[in-house]
Amino acid sequence: MPALPSPVLILGARSDIARALARRYVAEGCAVILGARDAARLAPDVADLKVRGGSDVTAVEFDVLADDPDAFFARLGRVPGTVVMVAGLLGDQAESADRDAVADRVMATNYSGPARYLMAASRAMRAAGQGGCLIGISSVAGDRGRGSNYIYGSAKAGFTALLSGMRNSLLADNIAVMTVKPGFVRTAMTEGMKLPPALTATADGVADAILAAQRRGRDIVYVKPVWRLIMAIIRAVPERVFKRLSL
Repeated sequence: MPALPSPVLILGARSDIARALARRYVAEGCAVILGARDAARLAPDVADLKVRGGSDVTAVEFDVLADDPDAFFARLGRVPGTVVMVAGLLGDQAESADRDAVADRVMATNYSGPARYLMAASRAMRAAGQGGCLIGISSVAGDRGRGSNYIYGSAKAGFTALLSGMRNSLLADNIAVMTVKPGFVRTAMTEGMKLPPALTATADGVADAILAAQRRGRDIVYVKPVWRLIMAIIRAVPERVFKRLSL
């Protein structure tokens, strides 16, 4: 099998999906850089990955809402071969609809922040002339706006569109761009929520799907394939009917 582009930079590294990804990339022999706010709290993760055989594992300060992504990549001192944007915030729809500041944080954490960092990553890769792979964790919630989560969904829709445009724009630079749509995922963030088992992935399942898709050069990945059919049906419902549904 071909080697995956290394080092691998995982942004939003304290999530369950990020931790599962880090373990997979270490097992592949990749150098791994973990990025999160208060990077010192990643020390146990770094130690765990080194026990698992990671010979080059580091942690760096990362805030998806910070103003200068180009400076972040300059401070790394090396250009990542793979960047995985895991950072995101589900938020509360009712609270977001009532308070602009809350809505702004949800939208910035899921769209404008990730967008700026992936664009900065692409600039670093292009300047190095090395190619690479950018992976964005989007959501099926972005496939069509629904009343129950339209603020989060709109941000993910924008992120999905951005990834599609970058995929087209960066092809000539040998930079692959992959969009991942996990659907429901059983993690600490969803603990206590009633999730349908047939539609719910695990963090390990998401990580396995991402690495398999990266090897195969996939563009868009629905972690649970049934979501592709479900969202195709939802998108096909006429708006005059859809607006009356409680979704």
